Amino acid sequence: MQRVKLFLFCGLALFSCMAPSTSLAQLSSSAIWAAEIETRYRFQPNVSYHTENGIELKLDIYSRRDVDTPQPTMVFTHGGFWVRGSKDTQLMALLPWLEMGWNVVNVGYRLGGEALAPAALVDTFCALRFINANADEYNIDADRLVTSGQSAGGHLALSAAMLSDAGFDAGCPAGDTPAIAAVINWYGVTDVPDVIDGPNRSEIAAAWFGDMDKGRALELAERLSPLQYVRDDLPPILTVQGDADTVVPYAEGVALHEALKGTNVKNRLLTIPGGGHGRFTAAERVEIYDAVQDFLRQAGL
Repeated sequence: MQRVKLFLFCGLALFSCMAPSTSLAQLSSSAIWAAEIETRYRFQPNVSYHTENGIELKLDIYSRRDVDTPQPTMVFTHGGFWVRGSKDTQLMALLPWLEMGWNVVNVGYRLGGEALAPAALVDTFCALRFINANADEYNIDADRLVTSGQSAGGHLALSAAMLSDAGFDAGCPAGDTPAIAAVINWYGVTDVPDVIDGPNRSEIAAAWFGDMDKGRALELAERLSPLQYVRDDLPPILTVQGDADTVVPYAEGVALHEALKGTNVKNRLLTIPGGGHGRFTAAERVEIYDAVQDFLRQAGL
């Protein structure tokens, strides 16, 4: 009887010792990725990329450390109508890119309370120059840079690709502003006058121009509008937007798509039926990232 009890105890003990390793072998692919991410990526927060009027500008870099070759890199800019928001709240928007194996650079920029338009765009270009100048250090392939962002961040992502010759990088440190290989635009502003003094005016957006003379503000807003820079030599552009978006009107995404259809630019408007200003469902996000990956594959990225 004692032998039987001892056998049962040993059997149960053996099972309890083996159970965890058996569980590990049964982890889902996403759980395995989550377990391995700290080994696969080097995270460097708050890297200074430029100082302007005493304000130190910073970005976060997530770079692959399990490979030796330069990697495609997504450069992300947050939303908030250029006067709100923070790079520090954007991790959830970056995770799908890390899961895809991309490097990610998450850019902070001066908000309207620190510097009026066009400061946020100037900072975006300065960040791109920093990335280009330090590509080797962070294992970045400067020929495969994709810009992305949400709302005002979408505007900056588009502008980084479309306004590269408009002179907004003139105040940045010396160096080359890299070309953008593709843009993933999440419901970004394409017509700036529309949201600061048009039918879809937002007091928050208008605050980016402060107390500028109205004529000067509208002239600058035109210069800051991606819709004014549609041409044949742009990189591929994917726009994601809900057709019930009332913050940045869906019509702005449609207008950009229609204008690009008249060019040689590969572009797509992914419409989310009934979707508002972000806040998409889990199923919708799966659809979106499936489209993003397909779009990047077709763009050779």
